[in-house]
Amino acid sequence: MHRKKNCWEIKNCGRQPGGAHVAEHGLCPVTMPGHYEGANHGKHGGRFCWRIAGTLCGGEPQGSAAQKLFNCLDCDFFKQVIKEEGGNFKLTHADFEPKPEKNKRKG
Repeated sequence: MHRKKNCWEIKNCGRQPGGAHVAEHGLCPVTMPGHYEGANHGKHGGRFCWRIAGTLCGGEPQGSAAQKLFNCLDCDFFKQVIKEEGGNFKLTHADFEPKPEKNKRKG
């Protein structure tokens, strides 16, 4: 199986560590270690970027995760991740919450 690419590798934004646009725009929060390591088989939040505030898309700053999600639904990278992940696709923070155990006996 081939390694799945992160958003900065596909979008070529240059905001990853050592990237061409870090001095101008800063490091993208998607490229830094955080709560979404491994989400959709990405490095850091690189395959969960639609849920992380502070990204640039098309060179334009995006707002909060809630504000930008509508635009992300039309993104080719977003659609690529859905296709590659299939039934294991993680869309929201809730997808990372532990699932309650059913029929667990007390005692």
